[in-house]
Amino acid sequence: MLRHWREVRGASQLGLALEAGISQRHLSFIESGRSVPSRQALTSIVQSLDVPLRERNAVFLAAGYAPVYSEVPWNAKEMQSITRALDRMLRQHNPFPAIVMDRYWNVLTTNASSPRFFGSFIDIAARKEPRNMLHLLFDPDGMRPFVVDWETVARSLIQRVYRETIGRVLDERSSSLLDELFAYPGVDASWRLRGSVGSAPNLPMIPMSFKKHGKILSYFSMVTSVGAPQSVAAQELRIECMFPADEETEALHETWMSGGQRLA
Repeated sequence: MLRHWREVRGASQLGLALEAGISQRHLSFIESGRSVPSRQALTSIVQSLDVPLRERNAVFLAAGYAPVYSEVPWNAKEMQSITRALDRMLRQHNPFPAIVMDRYWNVLTTNASSPRFFGSFIDIAARKEPRNMLHLLFDPDGMRPFVVDWETVARSLIQRVYRETIGRVLDERSSSLLDELFAYPGVDASWRLRGSVGSAPNLPMIPMSFKKHGKILSYFSMVTSVGAPQSVAAQELRIECMFPADEETEALHETWMSGGQRLA
């Protein structure tokens, strides 16, 4: 497992040994199974390799040690300080959508504006939980028909999956998620290439625009994560807040949300 993560990070044995404060010989023996590392040495190695917390626990178990990082659910009692902060962030972002997701884009909780926003296009309550934001945007029976320039948006989302994976590594579940997205009609296999996806003129980001009643409303997202996480759930939480990309969208959004009408 350590050899795998060293290769993923492109680190040499010598470089990693220097970073972790152990000898190259000792590291070589650990990787080959000829030596069992102390907990302290193992901690130094996984920290130097920036191994995600969930995978660090797996490494400790493989070495015969108890997991170090809590794997309680995101809404467990031990997470109350974080969940209270999440609730506050979600409330304060109304009337614009804000969503808390796990590392695989599954929706954990939202503010009140999110179901109203997406429910104005589709019957969001009819979609099976946990709802997945990527499936919602790629599914022809979901939000896809209402997304302006869907191909550009979809390519940018594929790039985000690669870019925002925990520990910058595409794990098995992330790979499966991508396979499911590429199975949708009209999704080009070439989008797996991590090149540029283009951008709208004069904008520093790719907006996500939606059509409604002949109007186009454009938004962009800011993604927040927990700083210095010490539990698996804390590291894997992502809070996505949608903001209007222009003044026209901001004004129309207020009218749109107050009306609560569903798009016919």
